[in-house]
Amino acid sequence: MHLFYTPDINSKIYTLNEEESNHCSKVLRLKVNDLVYLIDGVGGFYTAEIILITKKAVELRVTNKQTGYGKRNHYLHLAIAPTKNIDRFEWFLEKATEIGIDEITPIICDRSERKLVKEERLERVITSAVKQSLTAYHPKLNRAISYSDFVKSEFEGYRLIAHCIDDEHKQFIDQLIVPFQNYLVLIGPEGDFSPKEIDLALQNGYKPVTLGNTRLRTETAGLAACFEVNFINRSNEQGTKHKN
Repeated sequence: MHLFYTPDINSKIYTLNEEESNHCSKVLRLKVNDLVYLIDGVGGFYTAEIILITKKAVELRVTNKQTGYGKRNHYLHLAIAPTKNIDRFEWFLEKATEIGIDEITPIICDRSERKLVKEERLERVITSAVKQSLTAYHPKLNRAISYSDFVKSEFEGYRLIAHCIDDEHKQFIDQLIVPFQNYLVLIGPEGDFSPKEIDLALQNGYKPVTLGNTRLRTETAGLAACFEVNFINRSNEQGTKHKN
C-alpha cells in the first residue's frame, strides 16, 4: 500500500507536494492510473488514482473517501520532557505514534537537560510514523512550554503524573482510570520531577502513578504510559465486543 500524507486535501483533484511527488514518481516509480492512498491526519482515508506526472508534481483524482477511519475510543495526551539525546526523544515519538497517541507537549522542567526542540524535525518523525502505522489520524505536536505554565492549564479528563519519589499514594494507571475517556500524563526528565514540581501537579488535580518497580528512562516511561492507556482501552473494547 502506497500511502501519502495530505493534510490540505479539499477536493477530488489533488496535487502532491514536491517532496511527496518525488517519492511517488522517482522512488516508488508509480505510473499514471496506479492507485495510491491518502490520509489527511484528521480521520480521512482516501483512495486515489494518478492522472498526471510531471517533473515536479504528481496529480491525483480521488475515487473514494472514508471519514473517521480507525477512530480511537479515547484521547491520550502525553506531556513529556525532551531528552538530552534528541534521537531518544524522536524514538519515543515514532513508537508512541505507532502504538497510539493523540497529542504530545514537550515540557521544560527544573531538571531538564534539553531546553529547545526543533518542532519541524519532530513533525517529520511523527508523519513518517503515521504513514508506517497506516493511521488516518496525525498526533498533534505542541510547542515546548515550561512545566509550571503547562501544569496549570485546563484539561477535561484524568490527569496523572508519573514520578520516582517514594509515595504511598501512588497507584498503577489501571487502578485510577476507566476506559473511553480523556487522559493526560506527565513524564519528567532523566533526573525526575523536582519535589516542588510534584507538589504543584498535585495542587492542580494530578494523581501520582507508578510505572513499575524499575527506574525507567524518560522515553521508556513515556512509551510505557502510552502502552498502558491503550491496552486498558483495547482490552475493554474487546471485552465488550466479545460479550455482544
